[in-house]
Amino acid sequence: MTPHTAVDARALDSATRLRAAGLRVTDSRRAVVEALIERPHSSADALFAIVARTIPGTSLQSVYNALGDFVDAGVARRIEPAGRPGLFELRVDDNHHHLICSQCGAVEDVDCAVGAAPCLTPSDAHGYAVQVAEVTFWGVCPACAAVADAGPGAPVEAAAS
Repeated sequence: MTPHTAVDARALDSATRLRAAGLRVTDSRRAVVEALIERPHSSADALFAIVARTIPGTSLQSVYNALGDFVDAGVARRIEPAGRPGLFELRVDDNHHHLICSQCGAVEDVDCAVGAAPCLTPSDAHGYAVQVAEVTFWGVCPACAAVADAGPGAPVEAAAS
């Protein structure tokens, strides 16, 4: 299996993705897919801000509706980091995990640590047929660590991305 990259996400245009999932192609849905390509791991509010630039008459509810349809159809995945709003991504073709910065909230994809999906075998599956394992690694990203290492009064722009 080859590593997932941003180029992979752009390999299928938005209309092709929607049609392949059996969804009707609308300008609003296309704009949400394109926003997810531009900004993976974004909340519905962040995606709405991007979509509103290209479709000024859109509503936050239409973005939520599209995201719900995408998740139901397998076009998008929703991740729910503890204490944060749900985040959405188009990378649904594997069982990858996430690194999340506990300071700035940056999110990075991490391929499975060992073997094929579901990656992890629980010590006791209690009779379940495990299909997916979701692992979230929490830590401090390099930009936030650099700011912390620089000490008080250091410029904050190092953590901005």
